[in-house]
Amino acid sequence: MTYTDRAGTDRAHTDRGNRTRAARRRIMRREVPSIVGLLADERDFAAMRSYRSFAFDDHAAYLRQLDGLLRALASQGVHTTVALFDPEEFAEYCADTGLDPDTPASRSRFTAAIPASGAAVAYEGQPIDTLVPQLINTAIRRATWEYVTTLLADLGACAECGQDIGRAAFDRASHILLRLLEEAGPGTHHLVCSVPAADEQLLAVLHADRDEGATPPGHAPALGAGPALDGMSALFDTSEAAEFVSVLAAGVALETTGGVVLRTTAPGTPDRLHGWRLAAGSLVPLTEGEVFSAYCTDAETGEPLSPEPGVEYRAGFDLRLDDTGTHH
Repeated sequence: MTYTDRAGTDRAHTDRGNRTRAARRRIMRREVPSIVGLLADERDFAAMRSYRSFAFDDHAAYLRQLDGLLRALASQGVHTTVALFDPEEFAEYCADTGLDPDTPASRSRFTAAIPASGAAVAYEGQPIDTLVPQLINTAIRRATWEYVTTLLADLGACAECGQDIGRAAFDRASHILLRLLEEAGPGTHHLVCSVPAADEQLLAVLHADRDEGATPPGHAPALGAGPALDGMSALFDTSEAAEFVSVLAAGVALETTGGVVLRTTAPGTPDRLHGWRLAAGSLVPLTEGEVFSAYCTDAETGEPLSPEPGVEYRAGFDLRLDDTGTHH
């Protein structure tokens, strides 16, 4: 072998070794998750523009670039979590940790910490105009959950019977939810619970599916930290159920106003709308006229709205509630 041949062979071996190492790094990269921070609105974006190291000057263009980044990561097989980036929390984080907020490294460290305590969703290929409201809704749900759980925990014990008021209200709300789903029958159910609180209007949404011919349970088990609702023939997301029950429990415990609306969809029949109002820690059925008025009146102007085609407005049905979960 000549010297030239030997050198060429060595270079070939080196090139193959480099390609192998690069390929292994790409494989390894697919097993390392990514977290991407997202500034959801113009106000938060404007706040970040005060940092000289922040490279963007147009929110729409920023969102397009972020959308491209997410798609590129997905094409490489990288699992990505998108976290809601809050400039105020970022500033507090930097002050607490002694980091310079005007550096990409500080923003990266803060972003990595968001999923542990803030709003985050998995990127599954959804377009940016779907991802942004999904992330905002997740943040609202998380804030509602934290507010309600704190509120219930702080109510303490009943002066008359000594029971924990929050715990009793949670059990009562669990029982009410089961009665709603039992009496609603088969179909796809969309429930909304709205309760006014001192600082904000609390809102929770629950989607549930109940199969034709399923046998409802005879009683409502306690939910505990997260609603298992063992034996319930309705199927739902447990985190949604926990949030719904917690918001309803706040209304039960505080004996405030508020209410629940239920929309049921089933094959071959019009959608059915029912409603109840909260009164003295229980749900009282609305009349058909009250349900119609609630859905067909503009909440801001009070002007009448046209009824939705293919929808029946019905009175709330009797839930036959007893004193389960009450504390006095």
